[in-house]
Amino acid sequence: MNQRFTHFFLLLSMIALSQSFASASNADQADSIVMADVKSKVSAWERLHVGGYGEVAMTRNFYSDSYLRYSEPERYRNGGSHGRFDIPHVVIYLGYDFGKGWSFSSEIEFEHGGPEVAVEIETEEAGEYETEVERGGEVTLEQFYIQKEFLPWLKLRAGMQVVPVGATNAHHEPNQFFGVYRPEGENTILPCTWHEVSVSLSGRAGKWSYMAMFLPGLDSERFGNQSWIHDGSASPYEFKIANNYAFAARLVNYSVKGLRIGVSAYVGNSFRNTLYPTDSEKNKGIYGTVTILSADFKYEGHNWLIRGFGDWGHLTDAAHISKFNISMSKKSTSKRQEIASDAIATGVEAGYNIFGLIPGLSSLRQKLYLFGRYDYYDSMARMENSAPLGWCGRQKIMAGVNWFPIPQIVVKADYSYGILERKYNNEPSVNIGVAYVGWFK
Repeated sequence: MNQRFTHFFLLLSMIALSQSFASASNADQADSIVMADVKSKVSAWERLHVGGYGEVAMTRNFYSDSYLRYSEPERYRNGGSHGRFDIPHVVIYLGYDFGKGWSFSSEIEFEHGGPEVAVEIETEEAGEYETEVERGGEVTLEQFYIQKEFLPWLKLRAGMQVVPVGATNAHHEPNQFFGVYRPEGENTILPCTWHEVSVSLSGRAGKWSYMAMFLPGLDSERFGNQSWIHDGSASPYEFKIANNYAFAARLVNYSVKGLRIGVSAYVGNSFRNTLYPTDSEKNKGIYGTVTILSADFKYEGHNWLIRGFGDWGHLTDAAHISKFNISMSKKSTSKRQEIASDAIATGVEAGYNIFGLIPGLSSLRQKLYLFGRYDYYDSMARMENSAPLGWCGRQKIMAGVNWFPIPQIVVKADYSYGILERKYNNEPSVNIGVAYVGWFK
């Protein structure tokens, strides 16, 4: 009896084992099918990302465009109006996900519809024509970096990146500000869009995100009165001089629903970051340290969209650098102008989406913002040894509409009014533009 039971048990075990092998084989086969399906879905084509943004703008300025309008304001009190058509920025974004945390991103930018070489008339007594070489090359490579993501809160990047200092640099796409043009204050005193070959760490954990960056310093040879350090990030050469180094960082909090609060900072030396000889005895102890502190916020809720920022910048040895630059050859790339030790810019804008009150249009994802904006900035807020140029500080008020017929397209129109010191002429203008921001795949 025991022997028969043993044989029967062995027979059942063999049948169960065979069924188990069959199930395991079927499971392995099913897993293989699933994995093959996943691999087919994550194809090379699907790993590729293509997008971008672009702007078209038209402006009518109701004041004189003479280069003498600030030095002889009375003479141009009733100056005629003048208009401009422009394509401020067109950017093509290309990115690729290699897998295992490795990815590549790039932005190719066309400014003003052509290469970054332009002739400008300096707003000074001489009214000289100046060839402005923003960066070597015919097309700007705004971003080009390789990233390794170790964890969501730890990403390492190396390459050309946007420096995250100031609200406009961090959020410079045309759907991130109301006016036809980027906020004038930040776009005047800071490089915008500021991009450098650099190394950075970034990430997000919970309600916080951050970026810390190591990058080459600015070039004090290219600082100016109206633009402060704006042009110091540019290089007329096929490489960026890095005799000096700098650090930049940005920290953002999202704890309150609909609210983003960011702070950013930059510090780095700028003197001697040039090919021009600076090793004489009189230049000893001159560093030209640039320090920038910035704060910004954005609130979106209840049909309101409100943004604001404040920037303060300081340059050490500003008087010495001013004398040094003014003494340079007229053939140099220097603006040969006095430079302020301090510059400031602040602004706030608020818009209300009236389509949010109309269910039919809201369901179609259309938005129509009526907005107002106020800016104040001064590229010569404080001088070390001389009086500032009064026209470098101004207020600007603006009102207009932003219509989003679809989320990727925005049509803009605004009336702005630049308010200068009493002895200068104010600067009203009308601006109309259309822009897109989106992904093609």
